[in-house]
Amino acid sequence: MVDKFKLYFDKISEYRNIHLYLPDNYFHSEQKYPVLYMLDGHNLFYDSDATYGTCLGLKDFLDAYKKKIIVVGIEGSSDDYTRVHEFVPFDIVSMQYGPIKGRGEDTFEWIIHTVKPYIDENYRTWSHREATAFAGYSMAGITSLYSILKYNDIFSKAVVISPSVMIAKDQLVKAIDESELNWDTKVFFSWGNDEYGKEMDNQIESILYELEAHLQKKNARTYMYKHWNGQHNEASWRLQVPFWMNFLWF
Repeated sequence: MVDKFKLYFDKISEYRNIHLYLPDNYFHSEQKYPVLYMLDGHNLFYDSDATYGTCLGLKDFLDAYKKKIIVVGIEGSSDDYTRVHEFVPFDIVSMQYGPIKGRGEDTFEWIIHTVKPYIDENYRTWSHREATAFAGYSMAGITSLYSILKYNDIFSKAVVISPSVMIAKDQLVKAIDESELNWDTKVFFSWGNDEYGKEMDNQIESILYELEAHLQKKNARTYMYKHWNGQHNEASWRLQVPFWMNFLWF
């Protein structure tokens, strides 16, 4: 089932929607579950909620999946410019958005000190880092990667789907090199070869392999998935779900 409720984001003085997936056997057992935190929560479970009419199909997938987990879908701002500021943890300059005053740290403070405690107190979770993952796509892919770099004591796994790494490559490399990662840290990278055009797609692929090399120096376990004919949209990303789910939990 998917429950929907709001939690207060104090740094921006707004309530934000939470889309919470519970396993189909949740109310018929006493077991605890690992938790995946994922941004763009409105695009995860139902086409009727999704911005462009196509979701990632996570509810249907997880209902039939052998590993039972809780997914906390965190809905960001409906304004794309604000969304970028809230997801990116660095001050950067983007060709599309101009100067970005990254407020990603504010978002993490809220997730760590408000969202996660609420979930752990009100639902049967395994709250330790080994059972806690983070995922995001596009601009939220940067946020997801940052989660295991800055908060590796909380998140042990990251799913980084079609990330907008071209705007923050140097900052990400620096963050990796300055991080202290546990030996069991996992990072899943994916990208499509039909997202922006051949030149930019090749540039992104090169950056991702560079990031992987730096992560492997820190003994992180990585998985690189190139989605042939993959585009920059939920219809393509939903096809990748089985690959990263299996990598995270098995």
